[in-house]
Amino acid sequence: MPDRPAILLDPHPRRRQMIFNPAQWARLEAMAEVITADVEGPLPASLVEEALPRVAAILGQTDMPSARIARAPHLRAIINVEGNFQPNVDAASCFARGIEILSVGPVFAHPVAEMALGLALDLARGITSTDRAMREGQERYGRSGNDDAFLLSRATIGIVGFGYLGRALRRLLEGFRPRILVHDPWLPAAAIAEEGCEAASLEEVLSTARVIFLLAGVTSENQGFIDGAALRRIQDDAVVVLASRAAIVEFPALVAEAQSGRLRIATDVFPDEPVAPDDPVRRSPMLLSPHRAGGIPAAFHDIGERVLDDLDLILRGLAPIRLQRAQPQTVALMRSKAAREYAKDEAERLAGKN
Repeated sequence: MPDRPAILLDPHPRRRQMIFNPAQWARLEAMAEVITADVEGPLPASLVEEALPRVAAILGQTDMPSARIARAPHLRAIINVEGNFQPNVDAASCFARGIEILSVGPVFAHPVAEMALGLALDLARGITSTDRAMREGQERYGRSGNDDAFLLSRATIGIVGFGYLGRALRRLLEGFRPRILVHDPWLPAAAIAEEGCEAASLEEVLSTARVIFLLAGVTSENQGFIDGAALRRIQDDAVVVLASRAAIVEFPALVAEAQSGRLRIATDVFPDEPVAPDDPVRRSPMLLSPHRAGGIPAAFHDIGERVLDDLDLILRGLAPIRLQRAQPQTVALMRSKAAREYAKDEAERLAGKN
């Protein structure tokens, strides 16, 4: 290992100004030599190749096939700063060498959980719909305006997918004292019980819960598993909030349920982003949020802090603890699709503020 470690910072998809404030950047430069370039898009291949023999860590979405990993004898960690595990990194080669593959996904758990809770409250209490009615002069006051309202307090709530996001939401729900049913086939029932929830089948969650949060990540095994048949199992007038990945849902069926008025549905994610101007979802009564639940300033500031904390541990020969570690048993199953145009626009917007 060189006396001073080198870190490769790829500005794609997040430029350094987005994830490091001046104090954090100074801390990074004190920690290691930072190799980067002020370019739009990924680093030039020539720069990457030149850095590989010296680099100890890579920050960004740099393509790292097995051949590149072999040319990086000092590499200890590859940190995805977008929040997904992507197939552009040869995971098997990394695991064989003990190279950590890390994601900043945990920084978005609490912000997305707050938004998901807000969407559910909106649907349960008619916040947006009554605002619109009042602006149109069709409001109903007092009791008559609450015919369709219900409380989240002590309700039966279902959570599908119980990773960082699901657990963050569970903590926010504590004050409502609900019964929480959780479906997550990757977790044993005892682990779910330790969180104060009940493990349940997907059928039980869908047919029993008054409010359902769809929070599962998308894998090669579960794409579209919330299909039309699954949606029909949900009780009439239930609240459904989709806040993880659109690919877990049969989206046309979701839109159809919203159009029918049988379910109250909100989503923060879409199969294609930006959503086309003529997409039917825009004309549906669904409560829409343009993939903004996680991308708030507090989350981006947290990325820099967590990355620095784990880099410090890794460079000292210790295990990272603040970021999500890819697991050999599951990383190959992950199938998260980045919303490339959204990410590009968001990157340009945030870069312009720094």
